[in-house]
Amino acid sequence: MEKKYDLKDRTYAFAVAIVKFCILLGRNSEVKPVVNQLLRSGTAIGAIVAEADGARTRKDFGNKMTIARNEANETVYWLRLLIDSEVIHNCDNIAKLKDMTAEAGELSKIISAIVRKL
Repeated sequence: MEKKYDLKDRTYAFAVAIVKFCILLGRNSEVKPVVNQLLRSGTAIGAIVAEADGARTRKDFGNKMTIARNEANETVYWLRLLIDSEVIHNCDNIAKLKDMTAEAGELSKIISAIVRKL
């Protein structure tokens, strides 16, 4: 039997990964502003998807999902900035960054498909 896909669960798991990664980076003053932005956008995706689930109208649902997509795109930006600025030197952390960048990109594509179908 195939497991049913749940966007809320996937975005929640992504938010947990973002929080753990941001904690792992610590309080390095050079990356702190970027980490704060990453934490906000990366955790907002799931929160907004969950909020959209309770939308009263189709239009409201679409608006919320558009905002969630924008947050996913912003998250990709901050993750790429951390990769390209080379402030992370641990190979495991670089691999995590790349995995999270790919996941944020996939979430953006999934949410974009939902918005287009509306």
